[in-house]
Amino acid sequence: MSQAAPRTQRRPLSPIQFAILTMCAGLGSAHAQQAAATAPAATSDANAIAEVVVTATKRSTSLQKTPVAITALNAAALEDNHVQTIQDVVSLVPSFQATSEGDHGVITMTMRGIGNDSAKTEYADPEVALFVDGVYSPRPEGATALLFDLEAIEVLRGPQGTLWGRNSTVGAVNMQTTKPVLGQTSGSVSGGVGDYARLGVRAALNVPTSADSALRIAYIHEQHDGYVKYQAFNAPSLDAQRAAYLAGGGKAESFQPINPNQFVTNGPRYNAQDQSGVRLSWLYQPNPGLKWNISFERFQDRGTPNMNVMQTPRAGQDAWSALIDTAPALHRDVNSVRSRVDYAISPDIALAYVAGFSRFSGSSTYDQDGGRESPTSFNTGATFQANNTVWSHYANQSHEIDLNSVGQREIDWQLGLYYAAEKNDIRFDIPIMNGTQQGSVAWQGSFIQPKETVDSRAAFGQVTWNTAGGTHLTGGLRYTSDKRTNVGGNGYTWNYDPAVPQVPLSASIDPTKPGQGYNPSTPSNDGRYSGSKMTGLLRVSHDIDSHNMVYASVSTGFKAGGLQDGGRTYGAETLTNYEIGSKSTFLGGALRINAALYSENFKDFQFSAPVTNPDGSHSFVTSNVDGAKVHGAEVEVAAKLSPNDKLQLALAYTKSKLGALIAGSNDYALPFCPALNMNCVDVTGHIMPHAPTFSAQVMYQHTVHLGDGATLTPRISAHYETKSELSVFNLGPNDQQEAYTRTDLGLRYQSAKQFWVDAFVRNVSNDRVKTSAMNGSNVWVAQYLPPRTIGINAGIDF
Repeated sequence: MSQAAPRTQRRPLSPIQFAILTMCAGLGSAHAQQAAATAPAATSDANAIAEVVVTATKRSTSLQKTPVAITALNAAALEDNHVQTIQDVVSLVPSFQATSEGDHGVITMTMRGIGNDSAKTEYADPEVALFVDGVYSPRPEGATALLFDLEAIEVLRGPQGTLWGRNSTVGAVNMQTTKPVLGQTSGSVSGGVGDYARLGVRAALNVPTSADSALRIAYIHEQHDGYVKYQAFNAPSLDAQRAAYLAGGGKAESFQPINPNQFVTNGPRYNAQDQSGVRLSWLYQPNPGLKWNISFERFQDRGTPNMNVMQTPRAGQDAWSALIDTAPALHRDVNSVRSRVDYAISPDIALAYVAGFSRFSGSSTYDQDGGRESPTSFNTGATFQANNTVWSHYANQSHEIDLNSVGQREIDWQLGLYYAAEKNDIRFDIPIMNGTQQGSVAWQGSFIQPKETVDSRAAFGQVTWNTAGGTHLTGGLRYTSDKRTNVGGNGYTWNYDPAVPQVPLSASIDPTKPGQGYNPSTPSNDGRYSGSKMTGLLRVSHDIDSHNMVYASVSTGFKAGGLQDGGRTYGAETLTNYEIGSKSTFLGGALRINAALYSENFKDFQFSAPVTNPDGSHSFVTSNVDGAKVHGAEVEVAAKLSPNDKLQLALAYTKSKLGALIAGSNDYALPFCPALNMNCVDVTGHIMPHAPTFSAQVMYQHTVHLGDGATLTPRISAHYETKSELSVFNLGPNDQQEAYTRTDLGLRYQSAKQFWVDAFVRNVSNDRVKTSAMNGSNVWVAQYLPPRTIGINAGIDF
């Protein structure tokens, strides 16, 4: 780092200016490197960063030769940063955010300022596509699964519609699991403990099953107690309760005291983890031209959802606590089969068949009111609300056939066909009572979707012309056709029949049967949607020399339209991305700098929100709105300062502006709009949520060599972000995450005999970092990243 110049009136470089200068530095260095091509290398191979091979273009290429904005995290990086879920990945990748959503227990992703926090239901699709071994995971629940026994994670930024397909509007995440190895018996086992009663176990074993086959078994279990403590209910006196009840219009003969037993004081807490996963992978390779990888994976989640806690804690209460009247429960099971067959048709042509099958089942109970108000009587002073998934099932399959040229020739080409199908069903209940569960019904309803289907088909092709001068011209097209149906779906709303007891809706009540107090919505949710879209890519890249390349591209992505409550349809959203970038390697491979500038034109944004309709019914509404303009810059630096010192830096600058939109949501206290007969706000021109203007991630580690051949490696990782909005409403400090720095520390001992111990502290300063916020009852609550955690892991590789 250069020293500071004498103070002048010149303004400091903005992040985008820094990115431009970084790319110019890469270009300017090319001539010097060419002139010195015959000179001795400035550094030894021991000080060079190992080559990273990625599959972003659906063929194996060097990261530095791949003209795509991509972050590749290998197994060592994932282990060093204690990555367990996608939410742990975001701080390692520029322009990437992930938000936990409590009632559905899912994670939604935002990239380069584009995302949708409401993409958490059986209706919505994400803008960032998630793949495991090239198999698409269509529902947001896939992002909550444990990440274990991974070879690498590749995060591709920008539309990936040509090769990666539907719903990769702004990017894609591809996780590569560790594959079996022929003729090798090896494995690892590790365990760990930490605060909040954390306990973790991991194991993997690779064994040959014949001369041309091998089996790999991997297992993980992670658990810790919940972060959110239970508050004790401080009940008003009986006289005060009676007075409050009568003042609220109650009749003296109907008064009853608040039952304190309906408040939860023990048992599993919110924000607890109890997850397990196992994967069996088998490789069959009878000859060099034929290879089959197939795996079965089971994921089980028995933890608890993440709770919305009050941003300003109740007097005398801990910030990580809540007054809870709905006990947490989460039950999720996912069984997946993934298969890939690679066949060399000839030395010039290869065929691949990728298939995936997955089954998800889940249920949950969630305290949506979060105890933000304390009842003054059994029927006044507060609102009881639970958001309960009674049952949910997702079944999906996908098939892809790829045909591509082998090696780099004058013309490289790829062709593919894709088919995917889903069948989903869900029952989601929302009981809302006045005061407490003993009170009268404020509103309640059940949303039952017994059969929703998705059918998606696509054909794609991409061609690259590699000229003799080191210039590469690429063009690609993908045609996608989507169909959706909803059969028998409807919402059932409380009809205030005085003959039916007013009790909270529960799984034991069937709202579809007459006499239960519920009416079906009119019209029902039955409907059909069909749509198609052509997406494409145009790109030119140029190899200045063997260490420097530049590229420019125009690409398009889209997210399919679909169905919503009432059987209404909404259209597809689209994004056009203009991008220039550079990838440079300096100092004999010891320094790597990759940079990108982009501008996004986002159209027909699918804005989704729960709303109250003019007739008092509730529904989840998705509307296509104007969209947004986003532009920014990204820089990634990897440096091996010496054989024992590593430094990584990631910088991102984002500027976003929302198009024309008048938005409403029951999650926020908004003013009434007479023209629409609902609560809403004009958010035109607002900043997109989860899009901080500037963010930076830095990681440094130093290896100390001990006398017995062992090593000791301390490391520090820090993430900084400027202020960011948490919703499109931009409602001020409570609806923002202020600028923050979050720091992690680690210390790893590695013996010469493959035994290791790793100690860590995450969120050293114990900062409260919001990922979402709401004030539906005029009290601001938020979801937060975990508090400070401390732990130690130990294991052995063999």
